[in-house]
Amino acid sequence: MRKDNDKRIYLMEGDTTTVYLKNVIDDPDIHVGEHTYYNDCKHDPRDFVKNNVLYHFPQFYRDTIIIGKYCSLAMGTTFICPIANHNFDSLANYPFPIINDHWDLDESFGGKVSTIKGPTVLGNDVWCGYDSVIMPGVHIGDGASIGTRSVVTKDVEPYTVVAGDPARPIRKRFDDATIEKLLALKWWDLPDDDVREILPDLINGDIDAVLEKRWLSETAMAVIERVKSGLN
Repeated sequence: MRKDNDKRIYLMEGDTTTVYLKNVIDDPDIHVGEHTYYNDCKHDPRDFVKNNVLYHFPQFYRDTIIIGKYCSLAMGTTFICPIANHNFDSLANYPFPIINDHWDLDESFGGKVSTIKGPTVLGNDVWCGYDSVIMPGVHIGDGASIGTRSVVTKDVEPYTVVAGDPARPIRKRFDDATIEKLLALKWWDLPDDDVREILPDLINGDIDAVLEKRWLSETAMAVIERVKSGLN
C-alpha cells in the first residue's frame, strides 16, 4: 500500500531524484496539488523554485503559478514568470524600472516593468516532457501532454498532445466522447481509496469500466445514507 505523502519528500525510497513537489515549495505564489512530482537527475529536485521558476521577483509583481494534482514534471520543466516579458509599449527594450536605484524614476513606473499576464495554470494529470518551457499566463488543460523541449506560448486544450517551439497541437489523446467522460469524472479529485479502486481500469484505458465502478460506488453510498437516515 502506498505510504502517506502528506509530508513525504521523495516519491520512492532510496531515490533522491524525484520529489512530491508540494512538499518542497514554500513560496506563497506557487500552488501545487497532491501527488504531483518533479524529477531531476542533474540538480537537487528540492531546489525546483530556484532552478525552474525563472524571473520570479515578487517585489515587482506577484505572479502566480498553479499546478494541479497528479502532474508529472520531467527534468528541466521550466516556468517563465511575467516580468521576463519586457514592456512592448516602451520605446526601449531596456527594463529601466527594475534598476531604479540608478535612474530615480517615480514609483508609478514600477507597474510598467513588463507585459503583465494572468496566472500560469497547469491542470490536473498534465505531463511535461524534458526541458519543456511554460511561458507566462499560459493555461494547460487537464490530461494534456507537453513534448520534450517544447515551448508553450499559448493555451493547451485538455487531453491534447503538443510539441515544438512554439508548441503546436499534434493530436488528442482520446476521442471526444472519452475526453468528455474524463472531464466529467475528475478522477484526480477522488479520495485516494477511491482512486485505488478504479486504478486497474484507469491504467488499462477502460473508461466505461471506471465509470461503472464509480456509479456502483456512489449508488452503494446513497443506499447506506438512506439506511442511516431511516435508523435516526
